[in-house]
Amino acid sequence: MVLCLLLGGCSILPPVAEEQQPAPRPTRDSIVTFALDGRIAIHQGERNYASGISWQHAPARDEMQLTTPLGQGIAELVRDGSGARLTLADRRKISAADLEGLAEQAFGINLPLSALPRWLVADIPAGAQQITRDAAGRPQQLRVDGWRIDYLHYESTQANALPNLIELHREVAGASEQIDVRLKIDEWTLPE
Repeated sequence: MVLCLLLGGCSILPPVAEEQQPAPRPTRDSIVTFALDGRIAIHQGERNYASGISWQHAPARDEMQLTTPLGQGIAELVRDGSGARLTLADRRKISAADLEGLAEQAFGINLPLSALPRWLVADIPAGAQQITRDAAGRPQQLRVDGWRIDYLHYESTQANALPNLIELHREVAGASEQIDVRLKIDEWTLPE
């Protein structure tokens, strides 16, 4: 009778949930609009920048929020048909014709911000070299336009999973010109 009670008691426990894979993602080259939330760290010579990042990307517009670890706004970047604008926490504004010019003007760093959306979804750009892939056929490392891109982790084991840990390294001779960028993506959002 005790055995029946014990076995009957086990039947009322909820079933153990199996770890589920996220829904399959679209092909990398078809992703033109996305949003992501995560953290970014940039190192160049003696300069180091680290912040939270929330980015909404579309072909005609980018909106990027940079925050402290506690969520306080550091800067807001907007790119649209009229150029690129950066608004800092103290309300200073910096404008440029494009994202690269804005990064150079604001931080003194030449970042490939126009190419970055394709790189982030691991869509291999034309002209990429020394491409290595993982067992699922996804990019692990490639070189393009003087940058080495390492895809260190993907959100799942699916072939079209998006990367959630990426490192970029600009390969130049002078140590002060080298740039390392590490991006940890906590959440991807794609349009339905």
